[in-house]
Amino acid sequence: MIGRPIDHSLSPVMHNAAFEALGLRWKYLALSVPHGHAADAIEVMRTVPFAGMSVTMPHKTAVAALVDSCTPIATTLDAVNCVWWRGEELVGDNTDGVGFVDALRQDEGYDPAGRASVVLGGGGAARAVARALADAGAREVVVVNRTASRAQATAALAGSVGRVGGAEEVGDADLIVNATSIGMGTEGDLPLDAARLGSGQLVVDLIYEPATTALVAAARARGAVAVNGLGMLIHQAAHAFRHWTGEDPPVEVMSAAATAELAGRGAGGPIGP
Repeated sequence: MIGRPIDHSLSPVMHNAAFEALGLRWKYLALSVPHGHAADAIEVMRTVPFAGMSVTMPHKTAVAALVDSCTPIATTLDAVNCVWWRGEELVGDNTDGVGFVDALRQDEGYDPAGRASVVLGGGGAARAVARALADAGAREVVVVNRTASRAQATAALAGSVGRVGGAEEVGDADLIVNATSIGMGTEGDLPLDAARLGSGQLVVDLIYEPATTALVAAARARGAVAVNGLGMLIHQAAHAFRHWTGEDPPVEVMSAAATAELAGRGAGGPIGP
């Protein structure tokens, strides 16, 4: 795995637990690679027998231009979070969006098809989620961001069901996704007016550390179902695991390893692998 900062990453814990569970003599390493040096890392992968690579900030866009080919979704998002070998070719994929939808369906029993959604944010996570919700059949994907151009670009990824809106629209949504860093702690500012939330809604805060953010707590207090972003993290990693190994990932093992690791940490962590 390459990125910076990277010390917070749960990926080594998850993947190494999965390798051990399946009896694979593999090792997952986190390598701190500074901005502007993604090409060096890709060159190492071409010369050292690495079976795959995870990519996190700030290298996702750079790696998309460095691999031999990208999957359609990685091309659309212009961002790669997973690299693997297909014969002699390095292929880049973006598993964030499908991981998010898998977490909804498999962990929460929630199908976004036909639902109205609000996505808060305009960065890479918001872009992946907006596109994935559209692909999953969402009735509407409303994007809220302080920068109009970023909101428009993100909404465009959802095609005909995407549009730019305002935070006041969360009251009319079935699904609300916070893809910003606002409210990262257990107290403080919220990315929306929690008084607009209520029963029958699902709120997902893509921050996973702390487990109960200010938004998750506020949404639950209003009667909404609210979860953090750990499920998305686990399921996007599961797709990468399948790319690298060709094996079905032991998702329960990965989830248990990540949960145990988080339990031993203090509060306050960023969005990302």
